[in-house]
Amino acid sequence: MNNIENTIAKNLLSIGAVFLRPQEPFTWASGIKSPIYCDNRLVLSAPRVREVVEQAIADTVKSKFPEAQMLMGTSTAGIAHAAIAASILDMPMGYVRGEAKSHGRNNRIEGRMEPGCKVVVIEDLISTAGSAIEVVEALREAGAQVLGIVSIFTYGMKKGLDRLAAANVVNYSLSNLDALVEVAAQEGYIDAEWKDRILKFRDNPSDESWIK
Repeated sequence: MNNIENTIAKNLLSIGAVFLRPQEPFTWASGIKSPIYCDNRLVLSAPRVREVVEQAIADTVKSKFPEAQMLMGTSTAGIAHAAIAASILDMPMGYVRGEAKSHGRNNRIEGRMEPGCKVVVIEDLISTAGSAIEVVEALREAGAQVLGIVSIFTYGMKKGLDRLAAANVVNYSLSNLDALVEVAAQEGYIDAEWKDRILKFRDNPSDESWIK
């Protein structure tokens, strides 16, 4: 676990952006029961944590994608993070809608993006990666050269990793589930015995044996 993963995990836990409830699981829209729920929108209303997260996004873009020319946020959760990081980097930004507008110019991509522009997608959370890949595909269809994704947090689910690999997309997350459960156990958010059970959920979400 590196320093930034540890720092971001601590910050997300400190503001309640990550809920760990292994003994009373959340139910996702798919029906899968989960011991974790992540709401990174709460970062925006916590100035100290927001400063840390947005600087880390900007630093990651600069170090991993030094040739980047523009940031593109995912709609809606990635928009604010892309805007703040772009301001730090003095870089253009835009965002990609879930679907094209039904009026006006019928835009799906907002912001002036020239063909061939080298773009980094900013996402708040990677789980199965479906929505992030849709954004990448929309940008590619519009002529962008998508360098990759920078996200705040990833569960590290196999389905998401496989989808990203199949779409030839690299993702750099500031923190991840492995770092989070380690910090959560150290700081008393969960009992240490739950670390392996939560990771077991991550590795096979449809298998509910971790609950027992």
